[in-house]
Amino acid sequence: MNTSDTSTTAGEDVTRSYREILRATAMTGGAFVVVLCLSMLRMKLVALALGPDGIGFVGLLTAVLDVAIAVAGLGIQASGVRQIAESVGKNDQRSIASVVRAVRWASWVTGLAGAGLVALLALPISSLTFGTPAHGTDMMVLALAVLLRLLAAGQASVLQGSRRIGDLAIINIFGALAATVAMVPAAHFWGEAGMAGALLAASAGHLAVSGWFARKVQFAERPSWGETRSELPALLKMGAAFMVSGLVTFGVAYFMRIIVLRHGGIAEAGLYQAAWAIASLYASFVLQAMSTDFYPRLTGLQNATDANRLVNEQAQVSVLLAGPGMIATITLAPLVLALFYSPEFGEAAATLRWMCLGMALRLIAWPLGFIVLARGAQRIFFWTEIAAGAVHVGLALVLVPIWGTTGAGMAFCGLYVWHAALIYFIVRRYFGFEIDERTLRFSAECLGATIVAFAGVCLLPFWPGIVLGLLLLGWSSLRALRTILPLLAPLAGLSRKLGRVRPN
Repeated sequence: MNTSDTSTTAGEDVTRSYREILRATAMTGGAFVVVLCLSMLRMKLVALALGPDGIGFVGLLTAVLDVAIAVAGLGIQASGVRQIAESVGKNDQRSIASVVRAVRWASWVTGLAGAGLVALLALPISSLTFGTPAHGTDMMVLALAVLLRLLAAGQASVLQGSRRIGDLAIINIFGALAATVAMVPAAHFWGEAGMAGALLAASAGHLAVSGWFARKVQFAERPSWGETRSELPALLKMGAAFMVSGLVTFGVAYFMRIIVLRHGGIAEAGLYQAAWAIASLYASFVLQAMSTDFYPRLTGLQNATDANRLVNEQAQVSVLLAGPGMIATITLAPLVLALFYSPEFGEAAATLRWMCLGMALRLIAWPLGFIVLARGAQRIFFWTEIAAGAVHVGLALVLVPIWGTTGAGMAFCGLYVWHAALIYFIVRRYFGFEIDERTLRFSAECLGATIVAFAGVCLLPFWPGIVLGLLLLGWSSLRALRTILPLLAPLAGLSRKLGRVRPN
């Protein structure tokens, strides 16, 4: 094969890889649009029924549930994704069947154990969270939700490891629908007293849908119990690192709400919850695509050069797709809060803007962090997660007493300034990752535009700041379209009209 043929083939491979990323993002993104609409409806109606105090209460219940799941699950569902993806990459059908059976069995064991533990500790958990044991009954209801959520997570890990992206997208839609159907009537008829039951009902709906789709994953051969049991040590070993990660992530989220609650009361916790939910919402469709498709793909790659290229491509697509959303949210924060919740949540605008600035950094750092996961470097993964949790809580303890809920947003932004620098140092030094010129340029443009929009709304008079933000939003949106559309063959004509920019 001559040089030109080789170059052509390499270019086709790169374009195909971009299209794989965009396909996965489009599938999750299409589901995201539906989930977004359902979430907007749910947030709005629940906020109108409960107000900031009630939203703070729901946020605390959710934080307790997430921490319990992280501890009880032992990280088995996440490590199952990795092992299934590895076996899929090797086309080892018997190994896939063994891991799937092990994950399903372990989900029952950990779910029952977790539910029992939360039920036994219901009163102490209520006292730690709310300062009173009066919500012990709510904690016992959440114990049942722990079991259902872990069973659903086990089913989802089987689908994710098998890269059944379409099924996962549908599950997300029905999960959001179940949460909306459960929470809105409960909020209006029973108020805060109905919220734990609504979370349980939503968990049951999610399990029913995930179980239906997981039934499609069948194997010609049924592995023996010995083969299934042989997969458990690896699941538990890597799962321990994932458990620590989940415990740190959700534990920090829990303590952040406790810090805000102790400093400003339940209404301030509600403002923090509102800002966090919106900041996470738009970025989540890109981050979910990473964990759903990118992580299994990266795990299955054996060639370091291919892995390096894939990480760069994912980082580019992430900042191009999510950057405009971050700029829009920063620019129109009070309007967004009023739209999603109600005008009384407008006080959270500054918190939301700081969080969006941190999310922009998170979008850059996350693809790099998946290198550590894909290579199974448990020790590095463990300590980076522990350090991240310590930095986040430490910053909050300093900043929240000074600036209140806004200080919590500052703490999140400060965390990702530190974490992005640390994770880049780690993956470059220990895994040979090299950021390419294109990724560096896109990241700098996205981050620069986000910072300028943030500075504009904070430092300029109202209308000049809004106009500057909208101009940056238009520029970043056009930039994303001009870059992404050439990769989508059916839209090539439109890309030429916008001024084609081809991937290098």
